[in-house]
Amino acid sequence: MYSRLIGTGSYLPGPAVTNDDLARRGIDTNDEWISSRTGIKFRHLAAENQTSSDLALEASQRALAAAGRQVADLDLIIVATSTPDYIFPSTACLLQGKLGNQGATAFDVQAVCSGFVYALTIADKFIRSGSHRCALVVGAEVFSHILDWTDRGTCVLFGDGAGAVILEAADQPGLLATALHADGAHHGILSVPGSINNGQVTGDPFLRMDGQAVFKFAVRVLAEVAGECCAAAGIDASQVDWLIPHQANIRIIEATAKKLKTSMEKVVVTVDRHGNTSAASVPLALDEAIRDGRIRSGQKILLEGVGGGFTWGAVLLEY
Repeated sequence: MYSRLIGTGSYLPGPAVTNDDLARRGIDTNDEWISSRTGIKFRHLAAENQTSSDLALEASQRALAAAGRQVADLDLIIVATSTPDYIFPSTACLLQGKLGNQGATAFDVQAVCSGFVYALTIADKFIRSGSHRCALVVGAEVFSHILDWTDRGTCVLFGDGAGAVILEAADQPGLLATALHADGAHHGILSVPGSINNGQVTGDPFLRMDGQAVFKFAVRVLAEVAGECCAAAGIDASQVDWLIPHQANIRIIEATAKKLKTSMEKVVVTVDRHGNTSAASVPLALDEAIRDGRIRSGQKILLEGVGGGFTWGAVLLEY
C-alpha cells in the first residue's frame, strides 16, 4: 500500500497588502528595506473574525474539487497550524464540521513552519498502514493575529493563508521518502513565549525571532534533510525536478539551493507574493506550481520546511 497526491488547493484572504501599505500604517519601513532583505513584496492578512479553519475550508474545498473527491470520501483530516481557532477543539475538528464530514479521524499537528511536511508524513504512514484510504492534509495560519506590529523585524515578514492536498491510497508509490527532525534546544530563537493562565496572558503573546540565528540554522538543516530524503529514496539531488522549500525568505531559499547545487530555475518561489505563511507556505507554493503547469506527471518534487521548535523535515514525492 502506498499514498499518492491527487489534488491540491490554496486560499489567500483579502486583498494583497504591499510593503508601502505597511509603511502607510505607521510601521518604520519601506519597500526597498523589506524586498532587498527578504524578497517579500506582498502578503495577505485575514480579517479580525477570520480564523485558520475558515482559510482551511476554502483551500480544502478547492483541493477536493481538483481531486474529484467528495467530503464523504475523507477518512483522515490533519491540519498543521500554529494559530488554532481555539485551545480546543482542534482546528481539524472545526474544519471537519464546516466541511460536513462525519466520522473521519481528525487532529492538529503543531510543528510551526515544518507543520505541513510533518502532517503529510503522518498521513502517508496512516495510509501505508492500511487503516485509512483518503486524507485531507492542510496547512493554515493567521499569523497576523500574533504579530507585534511595532516590531518591523518580524511583522513585515509574515502573512496569512492556507494550502491543502488530498492524499489517497494507491498501488504505485507517490510519496517516495520522508525525513523529520526536531531539536528543542533551539526553541529560544523563534517562539511565541506566552500562554493563558486563569484567563490572563502570561509571558509574551507575540512572535519573537533572532533572525540571524534562524537564517544560519535553517540553511544548514534544510540542505541536510534534503540530502537525507533523497538518499532514502535512492536518488541524487540532481534528479529532483522541483524543489519547494518553506517560503520564509528569499535569501534562505537561495542559500539552500546553492548548498544543494540546485539551479534557482528548479526552485518554486512564491514568498514574494504572500510572505512567510508558516505551515501554509509549502502547500501554497505546491498548488501554484501544479495549477500553472510547471509540475507535470511523473516529475519528482522535494518539499521541505524548517520552523520553531526547532523542527525540520522533507518529503520526496512523484507527482
